Amino acid sequence: MTEIAGIDPSAAPSGTGCLECEEVHGWWFHLRRCAQCGHIGCCDSSPAQHATAHWRATGHPLVQSFEPGEDWFWNYATNALFQGGPALTPPTEHPPTQPVPGPSERVPRDWTSRLHS
Repeated sequence: MTEIAGIDPSAAPSGTGCLECEEVHGWWFHLRRCAQCGHIGCCDSSPAQHATAHWRATGHPLVQSFEPGEDWFWNYATNALFQGGPALTPPTEHPPTQPVPGPSERVPRDWTSRLHS
């Protein structure tokens, strides 16, 4: 596999949930993994949008979905989806037992009205 700038396959994920949401006992919809440093952040549909905030703070433009069964990459700098990047260090998805949205005990009943479109 050819090396891709902005992807470090050896960077381990920061955890199984959004790093910042965990710190404040928040919740998320879907998760994204920074392909450069392994930071796990919540997607743009999530209330806090921490994956995009991580890109803006660090300049790390590439993320991979951290959802079970998904392996696509997104480039924030170009607004482009792409497939076929290198395999990242496991785990490559949150545990299948972890609910979406999650964590279940923190998701408000009106969660669908709190999502960004």
